[in-house]
Amino acid sequence: MKTFSEKKKSNLSRLMGYAGGHRILTYLSWVLSVMSALLALVPFWYIWRIIHDILEVSPDFVEAGNVTGYGRSAVLFAVISIVVYIAALMCSHMSAFRVAANIRKELMRHITALPLGVTEKYGSGKLRRIVNTSSTATENFLAHRLPDKAGAIATPIGLLFLLLAFDWRLGLLSLVPVVLGFLIMMKMTGKDMEKRMEQYQNALADMSNEAVEYVRGVPVVKTFGQTIFSFKRFKDAIDNYETWVIAYTKGLRLPMMFYTTAINGVFAFLIAGGILFTRGGVTNELLLNLIFYIVITPVIGTTLTKIMFMSEDAMIVGDAINRIDEVLNEKPLSESSVNNIPKDNGITLEHVSYAYDDKESQAIPKKNALNDVSLSIKPGQTVALVGASGGGKTTLANIVTRFFDPGEGRVLIGNTDIRDIPKETLMNKVSFVFQNSRLIKASILENVRMGKPAATREEIAHALEAAQCLDIIEKLPNGIDTVVGTKGVFLSGGEQQRIAIARAILKNAPVLILDEATAFADPDNEVRVQQALSALSKGESADSPGKTVIMIAHRLSSITDADCIYVLQDGEIAESGTHKELIEKGGIFAKMWKNYSEAVEWKILNENKGLEVNV
Repeated sequence: MKTFSEKKKSNLSRLMGYAGGHRILTYLSWVLSVMSALLALVPFWYIWRIIHDILEVSPDFVEAGNVTGYGRSAVLFAVISIVVYIAALMCSHMSAFRVAANIRKELMRHITALPLGVTEKYGSGKLRRIVNTSSTATENFLAHRLPDKAGAIATPIGLLFLLLAFDWRLGLLSLVPVVLGFLIMMKMTGKDMEKRMEQYQNALADMSNEAVEYVRGVPVVKTFGQTIFSFKRFKDAIDNYETWVIAYTKGLRLPMMFYTTAINGVFAFLIAGGILFTRGGVTNELLLNLIFYIVITPVIGTTLTKIMFMSEDAMIVGDAINRIDEVLNEKPLSESSVNNIPKDNGITLEHVSYAYDDKESQAIPKKNALNDVSLSIKPGQTVALVGASGGGKTTLANIVTRFFDPGEGRVLIGNTDIRDIPKETLMNKVSFVFQNSRLIKASILENVRMGKPAATREEIAHALEAAQCLDIIEKLPNGIDTVVGTKGVFLSGGEQQRIAIARAILKNAPVLILDEATAFADPDNEVRVQQALSALSKGESADSPGKTVIMIAHRLSSITDADCIYVLQDGEIAESGTHKELIEKGGIFAKMWKNYSEAVEWKILNENKGLEVNV
């Protein structure tokens, strides 16, 4: 196992790899910071000379003619020290900004090459935190902490010379609290602190991720009148962070108290030494040195505190690099070297199994989200996937769109393994509409045009009409040029869904995946979304008379006309057949249909009575 110093060196080496030609500026910043630290000690020597001259001529202070010259020299060296330090920071910041920018560029390039299944695994909140916060941690480390560290190392060396040069006895007494403070600091910033810092970053990442998911779920909260406690994972993340912070603070309370007492207790040692050394009488030289040591020793405490926070920042940047590496170590899906074109839009799954990789629970045996699933969908067929939450419906759809590859088995489109189809070809072959479709902060026109970048304005308008979006466009101030999101308009969940469907209609891919596309739609929007989905699945031209459609639906009434319904349970196909066949079979689907029909009837009955009931 590497020691902490080896890890730190390795981290620095990694960061310098991103600096390119700017790395020389990092090293130059260290040299300038050392020079600044040593120059900052020179004024203390002039202060000693001023005190010396004043005591020599006391009480006739007018005779101290060199005091003014010493004072000017002290100010001059202080100013030079500041200027050199500013130059050091300019060099370190130029390098740090280049490193942070290059890290973000590499992360974003890598993330865009990763399958969507990987990004879903992390969550947008965690990924955003890694890209932004982790790169910012490296920027702060290189821009401030490393130059300050070089200066903090040089300062004690210069101080040691000053402390021992005038009166070695008082100098040694001044070092006693330094040693005590350093030992306490090492106890606080050891291996245990490194583990705690990782736990702290994990708690922050979890809370950030769950906060993003909570905000996205606010429409559901408002629709169904739920409270924050309905989002148990978000509340658990907050509670976990609260517990960790309180325990961490209490754990460091005593060590921090002793550390602060030690580094600020230098005056007590000096006073005791002064009393001890003046038993034979007070001399001007002893008084001079005692006053000088009282003036200079606060620098010791400041330097030690800087070193302590530098150790903490080194742990933070180490953790940040680990998180960056975690993302960069994710492997993109393999790319085909040949341009295999599927013969048709039929879909076949052959003995497909898949298990999600849960790194946090490696001790628990993995459970397959899909287990030996085989099915065949003919070109132009519409099939539905139903079942309880966690049954594997979305996982199956994600594997068909190659958001990730199966652990076992294979998926074919048009008798071609999707792993042998180039990514762009596959994406042109498949469209998908999720239950939580996202619109970017751009105009309606640009949002729809993402489905077909070369589309004309007329084609986009036609797609919007087919997606039942005309009522949306008519009420917007600038029509299809209206910007959505910040500094623009906000659309309801159902309206966003229809815009997303227009995008899919414009793309006009032969394979369509619908993942609970009407989940967040109100009754009026649901009807329009269903009409838009009907137009989408039928195709937009004679060249595409029908699409292969895979529907994931919780409203069972929307799939009664499906060519085949697959009931998934615990990652396996429990039943399959048409709606009529499954009802006659009297199995799992028949029970689901019975429960669904009773719920709908109960809702209609209560609405007729004037009651507001959510089902």
